[in-house]
Amino acid sequence: MSKDSLRVTAITTKKKQSFWKRILIIDDEADTTLTFKEGIENYNDGNANDKRIQVVTFNDPLMALSQFKPNLYDLILVDINLPDMNGFELCEKVLEIDINVRICFMSSGEVNREALREIHPAVSLGCFIKKPITVDHLIERIRVELD
Repeated sequence: MSKDSLRVTAITTKKKQSFWKRILIIDDEADTTLTFKEGIENYNDGNANDKRIQVVTFNDPLMALSQFKPNLYDLILVDINLPDMNGFELCEKVLEIDINVRICFMSSGEVNREALREIHPAVSLGCFIKKPITVDHLIERIRVELD
């Protein structure tokens, strides 16, 4: 067997990276979405497996909604305070498209959960992330939601 055929074999059998979960992040702050995306996708906990999380981000809730497809995402991280449509309104519409997607709300402010339940009864406030948050803590919250 020649060196060239060995090289071709090595290249064609190289394992492709597989994604085991997909997360959608919607926040009107571009710095937040970029930081979260890079932090999540580049997180290394010393585990040698190639399973990764793929992150898609939007800074415009209307654009995110127009591009949303059922059964595409495992988890949505959505800021509550968004322009044009708040995070709760957005998630009510998303849940009409995909009832199985999990949702984590994010906010840097205080949230009155009881008042929000009255206004948006269809949306569960089970997962809530207080910003700012470290990447380690964010990964921990994501793992809890995805397990």
